[in-house]
Amino acid sequence: MELDQSIMQKAEVLIEALPYIQRFNRKTIVVKYGGSAMVDEELKKQVIQDVVLLKLVGFKPIIVHGGGKEISRWVEKTGMEPHFINGLRVTDEATMEIAEMVLNRVNKSLVQLVNELGVKAVGISGKDGMMLKCQKRYSNGEDIGFVGDITEVDTQIINDLLEKDFLPIICPVGFDEDFKTYNINADDAACAIATAMEAGKLAFLTDVEGVYRDFQNKDSLISEMSIHEAQEFVSGGTLGGGMLPKLQNCIDAMKHGVSRVHIMDGRIPHCLLLEIFTNKGIGTAIVSPGEERFYHAE
Repeated sequence: MELDQSIMQKAEVLIEALPYIQRFNRKTIVVKYGGSAMVDEELKKQVIQDVVLLKLVGFKPIIVHGGGKEISRWVEKTGMEPHFINGLRVTDEATMEIAEMVLNRVNKSLVQLVNELGVKAVGISGKDGMMLKCQKRYSNGEDIGFVGDITEVDTQIINDLLEKDFLPIICPVGFDEDFKTYNINADDAACAIATAMEAGKLAFLTDVEGVYRDFQNKDSLISEMSIHEAQEFVSGGTLGGGMLPKLQNCIDAMKHGVSRVHIMDGRIPHCLLLEIFTNKGIGTAIVSPGEERFYHAE
């Protein structure tokens, strides 16, 4: 009996995923979800499908999400104009109120999508369980309002949810020692949570394909790099856009115990599965010293 070739290819894909499933079974993976993949409804469903599949094959995923574009939209709806300094949203009291409302709205929409796929999710903010304690953040000495830097992560509520087989979905809102509410950069929140949870993986869904040796040359995408190579890129000052702080975040997380970081294009359908479960992947994986490299260029 001759089998259809497409069926055999499906089997090969599943076998290719096997070592990754074995290696990271029962390991925590933090997924930072943001960018265009949060705006496009079809992409949103595909991201959630990917995360649910990760959970069902034995990973312990945690979603940390932003909502910047949606916050800006609602700020404009109220007649105000979004204002940024050095890439950080200036957040006065009125803007903070809108941001918290929007982030919680986004949070519960993601919870609903996960629930619809038969997995129980719980949406929380950094204020729940006193999880994300922060201090006021300044931008080059300039006061930008209620924007926070995380000083402490209490993982108890996350661990409790994982232990009870829930999928935690976290929005980056924290509090200071006076219990004032602060907006936190979602990349920073994901890194801090991944570090505190000693996550096996941290995955960034972005609006870029990954890290390039030369951003103008789309053939120069780096599939895998060491933390040392990543540090050289940061020191070299050749990175453009928002990749520099993102890469520095990745390095900091890995220095504090996260073994593997993935940067990938969230605009590609099922990018999470393609990057995590295939030999070459589609984005950039950064690995710790001594960590096995799965991809070897031919």
